[in-house]
Amino acid sequence: MSEQANVVGTRLTLELWHPNCWAIESTAEAEGGILAYAIYNTPKTTSQSVNGLFTAYGDSEAAVESLIETVRQSPHAGSVLELQERFGRATQGSPPGSVVREFFLEYDPRDMICPVLLEHGFVHSAPVRIEGGREYWDVCFAGNRRDIEASLDGVREDADAEVSVSRITASETAECEHDERTHTLTTTQREVFELARARGYYQWPRGVSTRELAAELDISKTTMLEHLRKAEAKLLDPDH
Repeated sequence: MSEQANVVGTRLTLELWHPNCWAIESTAEAEGGILAYAIYNTPKTTSQSVNGLFTAYGDSEAAVESLIETVRQSPHAGSVLELQERFGRATQGSPPGSVVREFFLEYDPRDMICPVLLEHGFVHSAPVRIEGGREYWDVCFAGNRRDIEASLDGVREDADAEVSVSRITASETAECEHDERTHTLTTTQREVFELARARGYYQWPRGVSTRELAAELDISKTTMLEHLRKAEAKLLDPDH
């Protein structure tokens, strides 16, 4: 096989643990899970902190409330600001669990593993799911496939992390599977999701705001977020 044939993009799903992570610690202690979306710098955060947008989900109001309260008590988390709008409650395409609550959280960017993943060639391509004390990252690795293990070792060493690969595919196969999964979306959900990807919504730092996406689609921000969250849930949850 030629050297050129070996150089293909690779998609992976990483299961990982790293220290000082409020989401890992909280989901290890409480039921339910968290979806992580984007990181913001805002006037209300200090120079040593950032704000992130997250969704807590679970099978009951009590479970989600307990999870959020556990987050509030984490020594690695700052202030929690819940959003008034809640989406996908007990509807098809909602995140795992029947109850969801979105919130902003302030925390120390030095506790983030995303920069370490990027440094070693892993670019995340979807919201991060945190359940049972573990993070699940869908990432792309643009380098040679045979270099993946060395890059994972770099992440393990630099972040003091435990990392395992739960899935790995060549980009061509992954794109076919992605296309198959997008067929489960409604036309509007697919339009919103594909636009978000094209505009850099899932890049770090985020390339476009939710307000800008809503304006381009000529719909309200609330409606745009509802379509996007349902699309993400269908693509992330293998049972849908």
